[in-house]
Amino acid sequence: MFRKFRILILLFILATVAVGAWRANARLTAWEHTVHVALYPIAADDSPATRRFVAELDADAFAGISEWLQAQTAIHGRDVLQPVALHLAPPLAERPPLPPRQAGMADAILWSLHFRWWAARHDAIAAPRPAVRLFVLFHDPARTNPLPHSTGLAKGQVALIHAFASPEQRRQNAVVIAHELLHAFGASDKYDPVTLLPQWPDGYAEPEREPRHPQRLAEIMGGRIAIAPGKAEIPDGLGDTAIGPATAREIGLLRSTR
Repeated sequence: MFRKFRILILLFILATVAVGAWRANARLTAWEHTVHVALYPIAADDSPATRRFVAELDADAFAGISEWLQAQTAIHGRDVLQPVALHLAPPLAERPPLPPRQAGMADAILWSLHFRWWAARHDAIAAPRPAVRLFVLFHDPARTNPLPHSTGLAKGQVALIHAFASPEQRRQNAVVIAHELLHAFGASDKYDPVTLLPQWPDGYAEPEREPRHPQRLAEIMGGRIAIAPGKAEIPDGLGDTAIGPATAREIGLLRSTR
């Protein structure tokens, strides 16, 4: 009996969260007003280089993300003066709960709820109340390579992002941050989870291009530039990426005709 009661409580919580997430997502994808996004930098390790990098971050380090989104919304016919305003919060000393490495559905749901609960208690920032919160864990590349998988949640409009604490990696960090930001807007991944190759057509920036290969840009949710069948390259920065038609429909930039 007690087990059934716990399940009912969990279902009620999930239903409440789902309704709130649907309303929040509808506001995000209307593309009528500026969406305020907060970025919370966190040192993911005890490396002095990481701590120095995080302490020296400023808003200019992430300005390219907002500018890229401004250009992408214009390409898709949306006339929004400033689609996203990205605000940098002071570094956080506490690290967020990490997702379990091999989790079943129940574990993933519990971690999602735990992370959102943690995020709501670590979101202080001297800026307008953010609609999306990005918690970015910076790693010393000499200690961690490759990076752990990042996770963006449309339910809760929050993301846990792993990035390199290196000036040389700032452009690629921006690609990862933009990718996870669009997850919070409702975009889905468009690459094969095993091979990491972008999936045609949705994972291609120009799916109708003839010849199909090489693509000139990476679709932001496809992750890589498809240069030949079975071969793709990591983009150098956001200048080598675009929001493709499928992602544009998912986040409301294009109205679906399907």
